[in-house]
Amino acid sequence: MAARYQLFYWPIPFRAHFIRYVLAYAGQQWEEPGFDAVAELKDRDAADQPHPFMAPPLLIDTLTDTQLSQMPAILMSLGRGHGLLTEPDQTLRLICDASDILFEITRYHGALMWDAASWAEFHGSRLPRWMQIHERIAIKAGVTAEQGFMRGRDHPGLADLVLGALWHTMIDRLPPLRPLLQANAPVLEGRADRIAAEPPIAALIADWAGRQPVYCAGRIEASLLNMLNMETDT
Repeated sequence: MAARYQLFYWPIPFRAHFIRYVLAYAGQQWEEPGFDAVAELKDRDAADQPHPFMAPPLLIDTLTDTQLSQMPAILMSLGRGHGLLTEPDQTLRLICDASDILFEITRYHGALMWDAASWAEFHGSRLPRWMQIHERIAIKAGVTAEQGFMRGRDHPGLADLVLGALWHTMIDRLPPLRPLLQANAPVLEGRADRIAAEPPIAALIADWAGRQPVYCAGRIEASLLNMLNMETDT
């Protein structure tokens, strides 16, 4: 059966893993055309793009012949379309939080590289605070490390998948950050691990396990790994 969706994104986890988590959990098939196709489409003049956009991700729904760019818009659309969206305002807030965190951990999408002073401030203050914020939200929603999903659901919703994609991808691809998450947000860590253990998500993660162990790639990843004292060939 032909895949319903086409996802245009670089062959790295980062932003696209949020979309991949949702597609996988919703039982949807999708294709990813690959780096060259993404680069070619991104670099076209806006008038020549099927859907004008600045940068991936871009998701094409072949069933409805619609295209969407921007991670938050794509996630909200998929959540509605596949019955995963409750409390839209609060869910959108968490998606926007995730975008902010990705912006910060890549030093404004690579506009700057990490150095010891800037990393110390981020690792020692801002990143723990983000973890603590999401920990409090999870606890207020009735979640524990061992059980439960947002707002008493008996299965993950879009908000759960977003937080799982954010935090599990980070600690999976950047293992030295797991102790920081554990110290500041043990409920969040447990819930992220439980989301990752859901069979469709676990299969996705296993598929990526054998690929190049990158998070966001490029020079910014090299500077990030240097701060974490991780080996890199980048």
